[in-house]
Amino acid sequence: MAYDPSRPVHSGPGDSWHGSVAPGTRFTPEAGRYHLYIGLFCPFAHRANLVRTLKGLESAIDISIVKPYPKGDDKGWPGWQFPGANGPDDLYEGSTPDKLFGSKFLHEVYFKADKEYKGRYSVPVLWDTKEGTIVNNESLELLRWMQTGFNDILPEGSPERQLTLYPEHLRAKIDEVKPWLMRDLNLGVYKAGFAEDQASYEKGVIPVFAALNQLEKLIHKNGGPYVLGKELTELDILAYVTVIRFDVVYVQHFKCNLGTIRGNYPVIHEWLKNLYWNVKGFRETTNFRHIKENYTKSHQKINPLAITPLGPFPDIDSGVNLDIGGIKPGSVDHPAVLEQQKTYGESSSPSL
Repeated sequence: MAYDPSRPVHSGPGDSWHGSVAPGTRFTPEAGRYHLYIGLFCPFAHRANLVRTLKGLESAIDISIVKPYPKGDDKGWPGWQFPGANGPDDLYEGSTPDKLFGSKFLHEVYFKADKEYKGRYSVPVLWDTKEGTIVNNESLELLRWMQTGFNDILPEGSPERQLTLYPEHLRAKIDEVKPWLMRDLNLGVYKAGFAEDQASYEKGVIPVFAALNQLEKLIHKNGGPYVLGKELTELDILAYVTVIRFDVVYVQHFKCNLGTIRGNYPVIHEWLKNLYWNVKGFRETTNFRHIKENYTKSHQKINPLAITPLGPFPDIDSGVNLDIGGIKPGSVDHPAVLEQQKTYGESSSPSL
């Protein structure tokens, strides 16, 4: 669903929160007023934390980080925990206490905003300390409006204030690529990973690799270093949070093993390494231990013994080749993948 700033912030116990920070509104931009709850394991929370970091808002918006496991029962209860939930020795490196309320569980924060809340206790959550409520817990909405919502508290003329990931001259292209990228890659890995029968798994996994084939082609034709060429956009954020988890988790844990990033997609591999090693914010917001242990120790049906594989090693390769045009693009040429890729049409791949 597209971000709609006119949508009610929260319409009842079954609804998420859809507020936005903007000058002259209920939620005005102020340093120190807002607090972000995240999990370093979660690709959706990663989106919001990346924008926070890219926009230079680390000191203006503090964060609390839940542990990567345990998650709770099949219905998500009691949900994500903060360190100390099970006693003083219940620690996990990289996680933090709830800095606002000292909660044991994230659901306690949700109930502070709506004591009748019936939805999921997911991350990310942006909290307003002035009004004592949740502003927004939808990652795509946060990804969009956090690019501009806090500009008034950033220095005039600073690169962070000027940064937008949805520039006007690229909006049509972003809007064209975003649907299949989210449907078949961001969500596709989960459709494959959580499938409970062979047919559902195969139906889910094929689009994942069709999307990777198309992404490889798109980055190559646009010459890199980013998906659409010279400018970092929302597409890079959306693709990164899934691709950085691909080889270390999705290949084995979600059975997305028709190929790997490092073995089958040389263009995406260089794009990924460049973001991780060379673009401030990407490495700083990526924690491979949280990522690997969350998936392998939270999904009992998939991995009942909760053993976390040591590999791949290293988690991400070093060395970056930004001669994207000189790299021969790779692909996974499974017949069903190639057939699925045709559905994107040529309009999804030409250079700009």
